[in-house]
Amino acid sequence: MKRIAWGITGSGDLIKETYDVLVDIKHRTDIKFMVFLSKEGETVMRWYRMWDNIQKDFPNFKTDAGPNSPFIAGPLQVGHYDALLIAPTTANTVAKIVHGIADSLVTNAVSQTAKGDTPIYILPVDRVKGTVTTFSPQGREMKLKMRDVDVENTEKLSRMENITILNSPDAIYDMVGLER
Repeated sequence: MKRIAWGITGSGDLIKETYDVLVDIKHRTDIKFMVFLSKEGETVMRWYRMWDNIQKDFPNFKTDAGPNSPFIAGPLQVGHYDALLIAPTTANTVAKIVHGIADSLVTNAVSQTAKGDTPIYILPVDRVKGTVTTFSPQGREMKLKMRDVDVENTEKLSRMENITILNSPDAIYDMVGLER
């Protein structure tokens, strides 16, 4: 892979781990990343005190100004990028994708990319029933219960054309063919 479009949604769960993996891949390969954030993704990056980091590590990132602005769906659809990665992905974004709602930059990018041949990789945070451990912006451990509806939507997402579900941030290494 030479070019990856990476979309960041409003998930605090797994954001630090995902970010660290992508920075490591960026430093170890010649892959070019086009990073784009939903409005909520920007909020989470600020809340987790990662806003300065993204400006340093991925200075050409784009923020959501509407479902088709900035215009990234076209280049994704025609294969300008080797892959679309949405990670981590909120239950809200997963639900919208599953139900065909393309009303944000991230959901529209997935919707339009799915019409072409560019592979889509999604890391939903609500993957399995039960309780998961995550961390607050202050580093405090938190327990979150996964809702059945969110896990069911992830299962539906896994059956959609041209979409591969990733089960952890480390799976991104496998996606690009790199050792951890």
